[in-house]
Amino acid sequence: MAIKVLGVGGSMREDSYSTRTVRLCLESARQRGAEIQLLDLRTAGLPMFRPDAEAQAAIEEIGSLVQWADAFVLGSPDYHGSMSGAMKNFLDFHWEEFAGKLFAYVCASHEKGLTVMEQMRTAVRQCYGWSLPYGVSVHSEHDFDNSGAISNARLQGRLEMLARDLTIYGELIHGQFIRDLNDRSSNSFAARYIDLG
Repeated sequence: MAIKVLGVGGSMREDSYSTRTVRLCLESARQRGAEIQLLDLRTAGLPMFRPDAEAQAAIEEIGSLVQWADAFVLGSPDYHGSMSGAMKNFLDFHWEEFAGKLFAYVCASHEKGLTVMEQMRTAVRQCYGWSLPYGVSVHSEHDFDNSGAISNARLQGRLEMLARDLTIYGELIHGQFIRDLNDRSSNSFAARYIDLG
């Protein structure tokens, strides 16, 4: 079975660099045999998270995508050293669905986007998801040409590495998590999730 990778674009800007970079990472993962889907939060219609609100069609549809995925690549612009509100809102809707799944991070930033990626990593860790130990930062005019194509060969290599590591390690981590779920006698991290499904 091919690993299933969901890319999440967290920008509200049309033609955003962070969502464009997520697409490029997904395409590289597809070339490695992954099944891919993109969730563009700009058009997804996800409402503001309210813990006691009734489910809506957009919430259920996005929840199905999250359940479908074995691994994720999250992309956000750098807003005042923080992830976008749209990305934080997306993360607020989920918890147990992230357990046993690997996450990769990209950020569009005029700096390095380190605090943005660390915030996304922290939120995922609180939900018992796994994270690659590095991310990829992009800078609009330094990394892309006027047509929107990557002009920085080093960035291209980093994205290919990110997709490679996400697919390989994502498959290993998620596969072991599923095996642990099926081993009811296991004293493992996954044991607490056995009765949740």
